[in-house]
Amino acid sequence: MSKHEHGVTYTHGNGDGHEPRSHSHSHSHSHTHTNTKSVLNRLSRAIGHMNAVRNMVEQGRDCSEVLIQLAAVRAAINKTCEVIMKDHLEHCIVDAVETGDTETLEELKRAIELLMK
Repeated sequence: MSKHEHGVTYTHGNGDGHEPRSHSHSHSHSHTHTNTKSVLNRLSRAIGHMNAVRNMVEQGRDCSEVLIQLAAVRAAINKTCEVIMKDHLEHCIVDAVETGDTETLEELKRAIELLMK
């Protein structure tokens, strides 16, 4: 995990999307997270949907209802990813391009590959 501006901690994957890994390299760009509150609110919403799914399964609710709730989870996560990606592109990636930071660009490519799976 690495801690960035605003105290937000990020865990970077090991490339297979299953286990987190830490890394010791330092980015040559600064992290400006203008949407931290929005991301945290969206994550809370997704967690709430997941808790509802768990309760529904425990209660033996109809499969269609569970699937609809899971669709809400997926939508909440996708929107959270969108907000983070927009923030990253507008700040970190712009800076990386301006400074020639190819490592950050490669990390973005890996992140997009994992998101698209």
